[in-house]
Amino acid sequence: MALRRRELSLRGVLRASDCRVSGRGGASRGGHGHHAPAPGTAKGFVFLTLEDETGISNIIVRPDVFARERITILEEPFLLVEGILQNQDNVTAVRAERVEGITGVPVEIESHDFY
Repeated sequence: MALRRRELSLRGVLRASDCRVSGRGGASRGGHGHHAPAPGTAKGFVFLTLEDETGISNIIVRPDVFARERITILEEPFLLVEGILQNQDNVTAVRAERVEGITGVPVEIESHDFY
C-alpha cells in the first residue's frame, strides 16, 4: 500500500493509523483484505481486516452489502472500503457501505493459513 499511498491520499483514503485517531464520521480505507468465517451469532455480518503499511483496520460488512459486493470481497486481494468510521467499546471499525478492488500492477500475495 505504501507504493500507492500518494494516489490513495489524494482520494481521501485513510491509513490504518489515521482511523484510530479520527473518531467518527465518513471514512475510506484501503489495504490487503483478509476475511474470516463469520460466527453463527453474526446474523449474516462479515468481518474483514484490511492491512496497510501502518497496521490493520477492522471492517464490518452488513449482509446486504456483502450480497452486493461478494465477488469483490472474496476475489480481490486489495480492497478500497468506503463507509462510516465508528468506535464502540474502544474498538474502531469502518462500517462498509461500498467495496471495490484496487487495481494496478499485479502483486503476488503469499497465503498465511493459520489453521
